[in-house]
Amino acid sequence: PRHLKTLDALARKKGCTAANAVGLFFATQTGNTEEVAGMIGSATGLGASDYDGEDFSDLDGMIVGCPTWNTGADDMRSGTTWDDYLETIAGYDLKGKTVAVFGCGDSQGYGDNFCDGVEELHNTFQAAGAKMVGYSDADGYDFSESKSVKDGKFLGLPLDQDNEGDQSESRIAAWVDQLKAEGMPL
Repeated sequence: PRHLKTLDALARKKGCTAANAVGLFFATQTGNTEEVAGMIGSATGLGASDYDGEDFSDLDGMIVGCPTWNTGADDMRSGTTWDDYLETIAGYDLKGKTVAVFGCGDSQGYGDNFCDGVEELHNTFQAAGAKMVGYSDADGYDFSESKSVKDGKFLGLPLDQDNEGDQSESRIAAWVDQLKAEGMPL
């Protein structure tokens, strides 16, 4: 609307600008999650960072990703630095921040635990009060079971670089469009 453009113009004259900062964080075991984070970075214009305890206070949104390494485990499923910070992150006040989760898994070798790490990361950020976005329809994926599926949707974007890497680019492009439509400040 016109009045918002006027307010924006006045604010810029005074040197005040609002930045909707979004961070892209990953942790990896074999490099697949880092590769995928790079693809998401290319699609969003964000730089991907290996997570190392950031508190997210200066961000409006976060895109976070992990592998599933400790298959079948109830907790610490990624086998990465995320596991060291889950309790700390759950204690943050992330109200008003938008978060989307992506994860890597092996749908053939570990089809009974496909992308289980997504659920753990999702629930951690949700417990901190973040607005969770980016749920993906489970149709089109070939797997047996996943803790990350609720009501027919993954709690983020699952990717399988080992068996379905040829689909990652198109899945990421569609997901980034979805994130924008759901309020991720990209």
